[in-house]
Amino acid sequence: MDARGLSAEELEQFRDQLAAGRKPRVQFTESAGQISGQIGQVVALTDPAESDEWVVVKFGRDELPFSPVDLRVAPKGVVAKKPVPAPEPEPDPVLSGPEFLIDKPVPPKPAPVQRKSEEDEVAAKTAKDGAEATTARKPAARPAKPKPGPTLTVTLAYADSEWTIAANQGAKVLAKPYVVRPAEALKIVSLVDMPGVQEAVDQIMTAERAEAETQAQRLRAELAEVEARLAELGETA
Repeated sequence: MDARGLSAEELEQFRDQLAAGRKPRVQFTESAGQISGQIGQVVALTDPAESDEWVVVKFGRDELPFSPVDLRVAPKGVVAKKPVPAPEPEPDPVLSGPEFLIDKPVPPKPAPVQRKSEEDEVAAKTAKDGAEATTARKPAARPAKPKPGPTLTVTLAYADSEWTIAANQGAKVLAKPYVVRPAEALKIVSLVDMPGVQEAVDQIMTAERAEAETQAQRLRAELAEVEARLAELGETA
């Protein structure tokens, strides 16, 4: 049996088939353990970044996640094997006819030895078939994955005409908000390739330029007025 698992191209085809409402058929490889060679149906593809087992397969009544290496595309013409129901023990024969009453009680007739042996064999076979079906349906236990560490959050904010930056790791504060120059803030924002963010930053910078120009014009007018006053004072000296 091919144990190479599913390729990236086959997984992409599965994703398209699921989007179209179909459930691709797969066959378990040898790495799947006891259920190797069985047939299942892919019902979902989760995020491979969260777990190595991100291909959800319906097998019997269960829907379990597997790694792509545990699966391969089911060969054409292969039919899923159905569990064979365990034979039921034959009921004891019921004697029909009128009931006779006699004065002397009749001792019960012992059951035939051969009959008891057959019942034991049937019970043992039923227990064995049930245990094999449970083992085939339950995949091998997989080791628990280590718990990820606390996340790191870096925040760049703009308020009251100032840019600030802060950093947190989980609930721990690594750096309290401190002021950065607009040029440094614009370099950080340029790394974020999102039109909405860039548009908001452009609006902020346009408003700041307009305010700075207005303030500069006011200062120029005040400076011209002061220079004219100095010139008048110089003429009268």
